[in-house]
Amino acid sequence: MKTAFKDIQIVSRLGADERTLAFDVLDGLTRPFKEIPPKHFYDTEGSRLFEAITKLPEYYPTRTERSILEAEAANIVDMTGMAELVELGSGVPTKTLLLLDAMRDAGTLDRYMPFDVSEVVLRESAEMLVERYPGVRVFGVVGDFERHLDALPPAEGPRVIAFLGGTIGNFPPGSRRRFLRGLARALRPQDALLLGTDLVKDPAVLEAAYNDSAGVTAAFNRNMLAVINRELDADFDLEAFEHVAFYDREQEWIEMRLRALRPMVVNVRKLDRAVHFANREELRTEISCKFTPRRLEADLAAAGLRSRAFLTDPEDLFALSVAAPVR
Repeated sequence: MKTAFKDIQIVSRLGADERTLAFDVLDGLTRPFKEIPPKHFYDTEGSRLFEAITKLPEYYPTRTERSILEAEAANIVDMTGMAELVELGSGVPTKTLLLLDAMRDAGTLDRYMPFDVSEVVLRESAEMLVERYPGVRVFGVVGDFERHLDALPPAEGPRVIAFLGGTIGNFPPGSRRRFLRGLARALRPQDALLLGTDLVKDPAVLEAAYNDSAGVTAAFNRNMLAVINRELDADFDLEAFEHVAFYDREQEWIEMRLRALRPMVVNVRKLDRAVHFANREELRTEISCKFTPRRLEADLAAAGLRSRAFLTDPEDLFALSVAAPVR
């Protein structure tokens, strides 16, 4: 499905038969260690809660990544000559405006291509952007960026694919490298990847970021159960699960889980499944890998990418990397 308005095109690749919640819930809740991937956090309420999380004093990644972009956006544009920006998991563009402003100021801005699961968010963002940047073309893709990169139109100028926010850390190591290899294949020699990564640091700082004192992250975590209740006619009692987040020092990642506070049976009617939880049994909802320069360099190399720049804040909390395909 394709629609156009002014300089806006929106292509949808997310048909009802492609939605993966039912498959992921069936697979994840029947494993010996229950797990559901974090992409299912983001319904309307989940997106609202995450936006609130980004403004919490404990949650440093968003404001730190923004500070790097404020300092380096012009340099990134100069280094890449970027005329086209693809943003994976774009949501409402905020930090991205810094890159688009720098492209406009350099006279290179031609096309912005946001990738998101919400057509409403894409359309609202696109209409805002064509007003802010007269002459820019917006080509939005409603889809799963793990499966639908082929929906992007052919590049017409130097292209940068941006994957910000540290979201790459949600992939386990093997899946992460496979995904990066797919991005590398989508890049031409003159293109680049702009990758945001959270860095290894004091575990107390990391754990505080995922256990905020206001309880917003706990509500965000439990909201995944509300999504399953609504979409799959389940009967999770959200108050019967507590939020758990901790730093695994060996794996160098944060894990978020939901812990059952009593034994229970949850009925997922659209799957015709009764799921048993023991007292204090846990359901993993997210991993968030933290990177060292060495780990990041190894992942990029394994994907056929080479680092052109590694940009950090003064405290080395977060990094933006510019990487190019090895040809």
